[in-house]
Amino acid sequence: MNRFHYIAALIIAAIVAACSSTRRIPPGDALYTGATIKIEDSLLRGKKKKELKEDLSKLTRPRPNKKILGIRFKLFAYNLAGNTQKEKGLRGWLKNKVGEPPVLLSSVDPDWNTKMLQNSLENRGYFKASVFGDTAVKNKKATATYTTRPNVQYTINEVHFDPDSSKLQQAVAASVTETFLKPGDPYDLSVIKTERERIDDYLKERGFYYFDPDFLIIEADSTIGDHKVNLFVVVKPNTPPEARELYKINDVLIMPNYRLNASNIDTLKSDADFYHGYYLVDKRKRFKPRLFLEAMQFNPGDVYNQTDHTQTISRLVNLGVFKFVKNRFEPIPSIDTPRLNAFYYLTALPRKSLQGEVNTSTKSNNLTGSSFKLGWRNRNTFRGGELLTVDLTGGFEWQISGQFRGYNTYRAGIETNLAFPRFLVPFVSIKTKSGYVPRTKILLAYEIVEKQKLYTLNSFRTEFGYAWKENIRKEHLFNPISITYVQPRDVTQLYIDSLVSNPTLAKAIEKQFILGTNYNYIYNDMQRNRIMSGFYFRGGVDLSGNIAGLVSGANIKEGKPVSIAGAQFSQYVKFETDFRYYAKVSSSALWANRLILGLGLPWGNSLQLPYIKQFFVGGNNSIRAFRSRSLGPGSYQTPPSETFLPDQSGDIKIETNTELRMRLAGIVHGAIFVDAGNIWLYNENPLKPGAKFSSDFLKEMAVGTGVGLRFDVIYLVVRLDVAFPLRKPYLPEGDRWVINQIRLGSSDWRRDNIIFNLGIGYPF
Repeated sequence: MNRFHYIAALIIAAIVAACSSTRRIPPGDALYTGATIKIEDSLLRGKKKKELKEDLSKLTRPRPNKKILGIRFKLFAYNLAGNTQKEKGLRGWLKNKVGEPPVLLSSVDPDWNTKMLQNSLENRGYFKASVFGDTAVKNKKATATYTTRPNVQYTINEVHFDPDSSKLQQAVAASVTETFLKPGDPYDLSVIKTERERIDDYLKERGFYYFDPDFLIIEADSTIGDHKVNLFVVVKPNTPPEARELYKINDVLIMPNYRLNASNIDTLKSDADFYHGYYLVDKRKRFKPRLFLEAMQFNPGDVYNQTDHTQTISRLVNLGVFKFVKNRFEPIPSIDTPRLNAFYYLTALPRKSLQGEVNTSTKSNNLTGSSFKLGWRNRNTFRGGELLTVDLTGGFEWQISGQFRGYNTYRAGIETNLAFPRFLVPFVSIKTKSGYVPRTKILLAYEIVEKQKLYTLNSFRTEFGYAWKENIRKEHLFNPISITYVQPRDVTQLYIDSLVSNPTLAKAIEKQFILGTNYNYIYNDMQRNRIMSGFYFRGGVDLSGNIAGLVSGANIKEGKPVSIAGAQFSQYVKFETDFRYYAKVSSSALWANRLILGLGLPWGNSLQLPYIKQFFVGGNNSIRAFRSRSLGPGSYQTPPSETFLPDQSGDIKIETNTELRMRLAGIVHGAIFVDAGNIWLYNENPLKPGAKFSSDFLKEMAVGTGVGLRFDVIYLVVRLDVAFPLRKPYLPEGDRWVINQIRLGSSDWRRDNIIFNLGIGYPF
């Protein structure tokens, strides 16, 4: 079947789908295809008129049958299933799972829609607006048209916060500097509702625990003329007395052994231990009192405020020790100032748990493997909220036949983490004010990797550091001590002989000794971002061996390398940034962009970054038109090998990606993407001509493009991307753009250029 036949088939399918959409419409009825909003007003122009039209269009009901590429495929599937009553089988699946019943004109109520549109316009300040509705039927298809005449929009003239002698009204009036109601702005009911919520938040930050937005009324006087209104912010006269009072914290009682099915709750202070202002009811002494000193934000005598309230709950949950956290406040009337007793009921998680995980994988190079992870957790290890985890890992990769037969890979390891829910800093006490508990982490890890017929690697790693969040968007990771030691052994003669034809393979069996410090900062604007537009940034700096290098005077360029415990330590400074921008194009489309910049500066005791710290490109989360680690550095091309996979790395990295993601149908999403980038070496390497970074780096950028499908079932995204190169940096200069060589119909071109990438989750 040639291209013409495909196009003809699509046209015929579209005609059939369009004709069949009205075939099963009941007599005297019509298929409702949607509403049109017309705005007849010479005062409204441009962007404001367009926005008003779009907002009003969203209010009409019912919504017509959904379209995909202009065709009502869901309705077509529903009609194709016929009148079957079965829920199973092909017809039942088409009708009940895929299909969508027709939306009929008889379900449209023009009067109701007219009132909704009229009410919406009045809420926006168009007090003299008028709306007229009508329907039209043609060929058993119906449309509705609503004509609106908004007229002049009223604006705010003055806003009055009238104080009286009460503490409550004075507090309301004091919030005037933060008001959303500005003279000259259009009257808008949604802004008025937001203003009530703002005042409520303001009051709750100042002790008015029982206040509610419904106790406020904002009166509008539209009789002053000139299409203006005066607004008056007033506390309702029937506001309850307790809502008018400012409350302070009296006693704080913490019950860390609360059970949801308990018949009674032990809240007696006589059974509690008093510690730094808090009462802890813990007869079994399962928790050290200091644990709650880190989490509690209230102190007895403090004026109640909503921030401390929510942060205390958040920190108790964030400790990772309690399954359920709830609290209540109990008023205690007093002569001077009303007070609240605070009660916290905490249900502990199981102290110890065991979990396992098994994965299987198949790679494009025909390697098939499996891995497992067995993790043990001990919560509240030393009764202070500490979390001890021990993870055992193992895995293998086999190829039964093919060029890598017998070159199997086996790995096994153990990783131990101990996390303390506070900063452990000698001679210094640090307390943070946020909803997140800081962590001090200690890590010890060991891994052994055996590549049969080639070599074995032993890897040791230890870290000591801190992790903390300023808020939901900002996170810091700082490891003042980070040590990695990699030692090869049992290197075979086969691998040694291979270094003659490909000397770069020596990197994989180098001893690596990293005495490092690293810091990372993460800003994620996508958190709590309902419109799915925003920024993500991760920036980090990694240092190693600089103090040791300065003390020892190491200088490998002058033939003075220095070793510690028989291993030459690495000396470098490394910077890396990952910047992403997401823009919502429509209700079903998202434009995602990423820019990665990495710079490693080896000096003193090193000519390049250690292998495990270097940058790589290619693969299903990088430049998808090139296989993983097969690209670069620079214009260098990996020599062909029948035994070893390409494994190129560099000290400098530039990568950019742009991807348009759209929902196609149900859980099926599509994507169109373009990737570009490369890696380079910082110093010249005679074994890799063209690998050093230079001012001509733009001429050495690789470019690829492709399309993809994503199956998004909320908790898991399975992704398939198909990509091919547009620019190959390893070709002679002037021949690197290969767009004119694209031959989708050629099997030889497809074999040499098309790359399939299967992954879990989105690439960025």
